[in-house]
Amino acid sequence: MDKFLHEAIKEAQQGLDEGGIPIGSVLVYEGKVIGRGHNRRVQQGSAILHGEMDALENAGRLPAKIYKNAVLYTTLSPCPMCSGTILLYGIPKVIIGENKTFMGEEALLKSRGVNVEVINDTTCIEMMESFIANKPELWNEDIGEE
Repeated sequence: MDKFLHEAIKEAQQGLDEGGIPIGSVLVYEGKVIGRGHNRRVQQGSAILHGEMDALENAGRLPAKIYKNAVLYTTLSPCPMCSGTILLYGIPKVIIGENKTFMGEEALLKSRGVNVEVINDTTCIEMMESFIANKPELWNEDIGEE
């Protein structure tokens, strides 16, 4: 397994251990993790702290040239909010752990020139399937469903 996807999975597991939604992400620049995060909507009472948003927030304010040469790893296909942020900052490549349990805005990202790679890692799939089965109401809240 790619070491950076493994780091994103560790973030997802941390989120689950904290009572949140198991989605993790890392931002990588020049072969180093410069931002890491996990979905903390539940833990922080936040409307926007999805895994990707948390990783970007934790990376801090960065020059545009860093974003434009970075890779974002995420355990789950990015939602419209996270995809918009990827586009806003010009992140050129996104590696997705899985898109079987949720298909985000991959087509939008691709249409705007982002290199999208989907791994469909069994750990990512099993973590989300288990979470959705055990906490469907929390999952629906996270993706804006009733």
